[in-house]
Amino acid sequence: MVDDFELEILELEEEQARRRRRSRVVSSFRRDVSRSSKPRPTPALLDHVMEGWATKGGDAGVGVGGGEKGKRAPTAKAPTKKSPPLHSSIYETLNNLFNASTREIETERRIKPNNPEFNAQFNYAKNYIKTSKYTLLNFIPYNLFEQFQRLANFYFLCLLVLQLIPVISSLTPVTTAVPLIGVLMVTGIKDAYDDFQRHRSDNQVNRRKSNVLRNGHLAEEMWSKVEVGDVIRMENNQFVAADVLLLSTSEPNGLCYIETSELDGETNLKSKQCLPETEEFGQDVGQIGSFQAEIRCEPPNNQLNKFDGTLYWDNQAHPLDNDKILLRGCILRNTQWCYGVVIFAGRDTKLMMNSGKTKFKRTSIDRLLNFIILGIVFFLLSMCLFCTVACGIWETLTGQHFRIYLPWDSLVPPEPAGGAAVIALLVFFSYAIVLNTVVPISLYVSVEVIRLCQSFLINWDVALCYAPTGVHAKARTTTLNEELGQIEYVFSDKTGTLTQNIMTFNKCSIAGRSFGDIIDPRTGESLEINEYTRSVDLSHNPYHESSFKFYDHALADALDASDPSCELFFRLLALCHTVMSEDNNGKLEYQAQSPDEAALVSAARNFGFVFLSRTPNSITISAKENEEVYELLCILDFNNVRKRMSVILKRDGKIRLYCKGADSIIYERLKDGQESLKYHTQEHLNKFAGEGLRTLCLAYKDLDGEYFQNWKARHHEAAISLDRREEKLDAIYEEIEKDLILLGATAIEDKLQDGVPQTIANLAVAGIKIWVLTGDKQETAINIGYSCQLLTDDMLDIFIIDAHTASEVEDQLKKYREEIRNVNATSQPQTNLSVVTFSIYSDEGVGQDTLSDAGEPNGGFALVINGHSLVWALSPKFEQLFLEVASQCKSVICCRVTPLQKALVVDLVKRYKKAVTLAVGDGANDVSMIKTAHIGVGISGQEGLQAVLASDYSVAQFRFLERLLLVHGRWSYYRMCKFLRYFFYKNFAFTLCHFWFAFFVAFSAQTLFDPMFISVYNLFYTSMPVLALGIFEQDVNAVNSIKFPRLYAPGLSNALFNKREFFRSALHGFLTSCVLFFIPFGAYYNGMDQDGRSMADQQTFGSVVATILVIVVTVQICLDTSYWTVFNHITIWGSLVFYFLLQYFYNFVIGGEYVGALAKAMGEPMFYFTSLLTIVVLMLPVMAWRFYWVDVHPTLSDKVRFKQRHDAKMASKRSDHDMLRTPSARRSRRSIRSGYAFAHQEGFGRLITSGKIMRPRNPKPGAMSNGRTSNLRPDANRVSVVAPAPSTVEV
Repeated sequence: MVDDFELEILELEEEQARRRRRSRVVSSFRRDVSRSSKPRPTPALLDHVMEGWATKGGDAGVGVGGGEKGKRAPTAKAPTKKSPPLHSSIYETLNNLFNASTREIETERRIKPNNPEFNAQFNYAKNYIKTSKYTLLNFIPYNLFEQFQRLANFYFLCLLVLQLIPVISSLTPVTTAVPLIGVLMVTGIKDAYDDFQRHRSDNQVNRRKSNVLRNGHLAEEMWSKVEVGDVIRMENNQFVAADVLLLSTSEPNGLCYIETSELDGETNLKSKQCLPETEEFGQDVGQIGSFQAEIRCEPPNNQLNKFDGTLYWDNQAHPLDNDKILLRGCILRNTQWCYGVVIFAGRDTKLMMNSGKTKFKRTSIDRLLNFIILGIVFFLLSMCLFCTVACGIWETLTGQHFRIYLPWDSLVPPEPAGGAAVIALLVFFSYAIVLNTVVPISLYVSVEVIRLCQSFLINWDVALCYAPTGVHAKARTTTLNEELGQIEYVFSDKTGTLTQNIMTFNKCSIAGRSFGDIIDPRTGESLEINEYTRSVDLSHNPYHESSFKFYDHALADALDASDPSCELFFRLLALCHTVMSEDNNGKLEYQAQSPDEAALVSAARNFGFVFLSRTPNSITISAKENEEVYELLCILDFNNVRKRMSVILKRDGKIRLYCKGADSIIYERLKDGQESLKYHTQEHLNKFAGEGLRTLCLAYKDLDGEYFQNWKARHHEAAISLDRREEKLDAIYEEIEKDLILLGATAIEDKLQDGVPQTIANLAVAGIKIWVLTGDKQETAINIGYSCQLLTDDMLDIFIIDAHTASEVEDQLKKYREEIRNVNATSQPQTNLSVVTFSIYSDEGVGQDTLSDAGEPNGGFALVINGHSLVWALSPKFEQLFLEVASQCKSVICCRVTPLQKALVVDLVKRYKKAVTLAVGDGANDVSMIKTAHIGVGISGQEGLQAVLASDYSVAQFRFLERLLLVHGRWSYYRMCKFLRYFFYKNFAFTLCHFWFAFFVAFSAQTLFDPMFISVYNLFYTSMPVLALGIFEQDVNAVNSIKFPRLYAPGLSNALFNKREFFRSALHGFLTSCVLFFIPFGAYYNGMDQDGRSMADQQTFGSVVATILVIVVTVQICLDTSYWTVFNHITIWGSLVFYFLLQYFYNFVIGGEYVGALAKAMGEPMFYFTSLLTIVVLMLPVMAWRFYWVDVHPTLSDKVRFKQRHDAKMASKRSDHDMLRTPSARRSRRSIRSGYAFAHQEGFGRLITSGKIMRPRNPKPGAMSNGRTSNLRPDANRVSVVAPAPSTVEV
């Protein structure tokens, strides 16, 4: 917080200096701001979304283009400077509020490297990141301001002011001041703890180290100290501290390689290249330190793949584009070092601009509570008004005749009518004070304490700890726990969230023969691979990787027998790619544009065909330990239209083309006469695709030398053409890539995270709809959809929306809506739950469980929509049509979407469905979505901390979402609802006793209870039992909460606490107060003790009612408690003991007003008889009502609890597999295959053949080590079991 304090002072000084400099043009700025402050029209927003998608790499012609290189963005379209976030300091907020007219709009950024004086005049944002809300300076005023925004707190503040007026207050101000101060202190401590956690997270980022060039020397500085215009040095495998312009690198031709998983979720490498003019600097600190130029570029914006600027140096202008920019959050790879000048820092970086604003999130129960509190206030005012009228009538008819005994105050006029009116008016405020406890002041602090403790329970849950990394789940906020039990929509990223983003070579088909399955020799059926399955021994290969696993020994035997087809198959995999190799401390390592390519080259390597190195003109491999060098003649690179890549190689005078690509593309280009091979390979492809594997076909072709030379000349002519170059190249490629000979197919598994299918299945049965929002290709997303069971063959249809124009999108949406309506009109409603029946009268005894297949999940629709179609679907004209179709589908997958589109989809559901949403992701590209949803969950994966820092909860794996929602979420919602119902019940039972007493004290605002009792009733006497209920209560245990996901359903419909449940609790409290007051009133009216002395005094009566009240509400919470812990016993029985001890201490030690009253009453049998009668009259109907509903109309929770008790009593020895089915993870499905996802952009082909990517020397094969540790995980981690059939219960 000290750093934050220093930053606040610095920001204030800079703001004042900026206002002084701009004082001359305030009026002109005011006019500019007034024009720019108008809301942007919807078409502009649509264009913005389209441009964001188009720059991500969508199809050509879609959306708005990025502009020509070297040109600055037009001033009219320049984004305004980002407004301060909600958590900015209170002083900055006030400055911005009262001085908004003087804020300048940044239309162009000007920067001079190594010139801090010039850059300082523009007051660019520093690199300090702040997500916290408070500082030491503003915590108390800011926190109090927030707390008094709560209606109850503000109400009691007003009440405290009224109690300070003696003429209208019959209670001491202490009765309100003590609980109010206690509430404010506890809430403040909780808020301080929350913000302290945010400060710690901020400091982890701000205190990262970076090498900054200062005064001609490199100095190590924290990220927070980096400023715009600084030159920084970045090392290999380091995060980039800010958005920087690349100046020089360690690689040839000024190239460097980055990983952008923090930005777009993609782990494949991307290349960047500096200007040739600055490349000559190298790492000469002297030259870089004396570099004097001016950079003019676009203002800060959120477009990740677009940058326009110009570098002015030595009287020349050099255009700058996105290829020369490294963005904050990227990781430098395969580059020893590089230098860059900071362009955007801190909140102005593109990463932070895509993060969205931090929004204050409030649960639906919070909103309902505010409404209920408002209603209670009106109810209180109604009671006060009734008492006011009744008091006026009584004073007019009766009270004026008793002024000798009950004299009127000097403020009251002596005439009867006027005096009665004034007294009645004063009584209104007096009863507002007396009956104030009907508005529960301790409610909010109790809710916050419960939420805080529930957050600790989430943090401490060992079942949510990921053992390999030791990462625990973490509740980063303490205000949303019960909302976890009401989630209706889950929006999930794919890469790194559902999948590990690790590809494994799983199966293949070679010359019509399938490899990869393990066949049982007795039955001829495939066996499931598990941790006990013996893998192929590849240790004889000096380049093998210990992490590579393959289980079909037939393939290894075929290679040992020198099968020509198998050797050619793996030789193709070792040659046809754009992978780069490097010698890292004697270990051969690969860097690929996509994990798919890395998996294929790794497979060839482990089977003995090792890619060693490449130059611009050659590729060197080791084929069964024999080195082979091929002359590289041409690379026909991959793109999203071709869906294939080829290489043309020459060795021993023979020229051959090797090709790999999507099966549909390759099959169209095969030579005639291969029908049998095509048929068998197609069968294998269908089988692989049915198992959710990513398929790819391999083919080759021998070329005539003369033909190739002729083709090469035409290829060169097309490559240098300035007119329609891409079209001409595609035509040339098409010419040579035909009449291919089919070699086989590969099958790669994009490994799901452990437990993903089970988690998705259980969440779906719980009634939660899951939408996947991913930047991946459509085919890839569909494949993963099948793997994780979002998509199944049981579905009636899968709707694919891939149109490019608004009218086409509209037509597709209307067509699919009509299909859904037709099916819904003709189909019969089906249950989507499996049923577990408890046969009470079975042969094996009570509680025997049987599982039926009735209602296995089937049918329904799925929707897959592309990013360019989503642009139109999210427009105001079509968004409701899109939502209507999507909301009737079981699964929705949005492909090729930008971070902004992810947030817009979440916002669409929030606005129209009024449902509670949860967004889960692991990369910086998910931050906007996470912040937009009601609850954001960050995956602590391999893509950095941005998603975690922006989230409300963090877990290590997607599968932990199941326990987080179905166990902790449901428990939190169940506990909070039970707590609230009981809390309102006990408060109404307590407060309304004063109302009944008013009828017997002439509506004079005389209190029934001791003022001390009124002050501490909610604070001490009844607070601890209900807190224990709210923290530890559970209806069923964690195992059954997951086993029966439909237990989650009540939260989706707000069934456990709503207006109806509140009125029931209030009515229960109302009736309880009647019985509590009138039974003791009848017993003590004209009552005598054993010595004949009267017991009918107000203090004795008040003490008796107060004591019975405490006993009754304690017995009631005993009935409400389903799960008893030692804390429940201590708090419940301890509260009763504490009540009597405190009464004794206060009355006899301190000398309270009701001294001796309770002791006198407890000395008589009448007290015990009255207490017993009251308890029986109040508790017997409650118990009878509950027994009736549990026995005749049991809920699912009642049935599962019944089963749980029987399991405990019977101590059954049945194992879990008697209850649960474990079908295979891979289910046969129709053949919907994807093309091979090489990468989301073109490969390294052009750089390889140009020679720019190459170092002047090649690594020697002999220097390679065979001990390289691969990042591919063992195949033993494969998901082999899907979710057990989720169940409900019938008795």
